[in-house]
Amino acid sequence: MLRAAYSAFNARDIDAALAIMTPDVAWPKAFKGGFVHGHQEVRAYWTEQWSEINPHVEPTSFFAEKTGRVLVDVHQVVRDPAGNNLANERVGHRFTIEHDLIQSMEVCSLSL
Repeated sequence: MLRAAYSAFNARDIDAALAIMTPDVAWPKAFKGGFVHGHQEVRAYWTEQWSEINPHVEPTSFFAEKTGRVLVDVHQVVRDPAGNNLANERVGHRFTIEHDLIQSMEVCSLSL
């Protein structure tokens, strides 16, 4: 399910990504700070984000945590609209899953 979410994000298929999120999903505004909540706010945030930067995120490893959450080691490449490289790094994404849907995601360190 998480691989499908990354694939949908990279394809800019908002509807496919939202289909695997709870209606009240909490999603980080990693690009600007803070969080958005719910499908409409995620859609608006991503639409704005993609007009200003071109991120591509590839999950490399998945780790089940004792808390029930999933930590994903992600290779992230971010470019500006002209194609200039703004970031090329590894980041952590921590997911909370509820009823087989993404309830929340946070950007975090990769420490296990």
